[in-house]
Amino acid sequence: MFVFKRIWVKIIKLNTWALFTTSILLILFSTYMMVAIEPETFANPFDAFWWVMTTVTTVGYGDFYPSSVGGRLYAIFLYIVGIGLIGVVIGKVVDGFGMFRRRKEEGLLTYKQEGHIVIIGWSQKARFAIEEILNSEDFQQEIVIIDRLGKTPYLHESVHYIQGDPAQENILLQANLSEAKAVLLFADDSIEDPLLTDGKTLLIVTSIERLSPDIHSTVEIMSESHIKNFRHVKVDEFILSHETISRLAVRSAITHGISKIYSQLMSRGIGDNLYEIKVRPHWKTYRDAFDELFKEGATLIADGDKMDINRRLDDQITSYSRLFVICDETIYEAIQSKA
Repeated sequence: MFVFKRIWVKIIKLNTWALFTTSILLILFSTYMMVAIEPETFANPFDAFWWVMTTVTTVGYGDFYPSSVGGRLYAIFLYIVGIGLIGVVIGKVVDGFGMFRRRKEEGLLTYKQEGHIVIIGWSQKARFAIEEILNSEDFQQEIVIIDRLGKTPYLHESVHYIQGDPAQENILLQANLSEAKAVLLFADDSIEDPLLTDGKTLLIVTSIERLSPDIHSTVEIMSESHIKNFRHVKVDEFILSHETISRLAVRSAITHGISKIYSQLMSRGIGDNLYEIKVRPHWKTYRDAFDELFKEGATLIADGDKMDINRRLDDQITSYSRLFVICDETIYEAIQSKA
């Protein structure tokens, strides 16, 4: 008994590849042995292989079984060694799946896919951003969160987590930033001083710019006066969260109900939303696009960040125009199908 105990201790300590190799060799050797010992019972190697597999996995259908003394003695050996060895292998496989899941939840795995959106800094704002992306009708991208939390803050099959300091190059590489479609950087809510908060944001943006200078970046800052400090790095869009909320609150106090309009346009909720559409080849001027879209139930309001379409209806539409309309989801899908 002591000898068997020492053997099992050594088997359990073997690495996974050694266990898999030993198991395969044992199964192949046992198949050969049963054909050699009882050729009348096992007429071909596949029958012997079938019996070996049903034996070591403890299924035991009973359609094949050894009848000679030599075959039964080898079967006893297989009961003692083979079943135990395969049990250890199955345990290793189950542990491997569990380890993979734990490492993924703890943000220790490297993300290798492309075209994803990287969200840096976990907060309630980041949660709302993820839900908005997932609820978007044109959602296709996966999401990678970078933060220092011990476990992933958001469980979803399309959301991946990287644990670490986003200012460090190896953490950004682990998130495969160079192959990402866009990056959203939220300010650290745990820092009370706006100067320190934006200073940390600037440090992270500098690391992002060094690794992926062409990536589209949207950055939240605490004070508009700090934008000039970002002049040496390329940031596509700034979000002034506190000032935006304050201005919206003032407008809603002056014009009752306007906050509901903002909320509806900014989220994929009920009613009309803001959508980007493709330019149709036969549109020459904004008037062509405006009139045709109006008949289809959509209102053209902007080209990129220029919202003066109604004053430029006779201007030419360029090949790089980005047209935005207000309509409901059904009309938007109809417009997209025509494009």
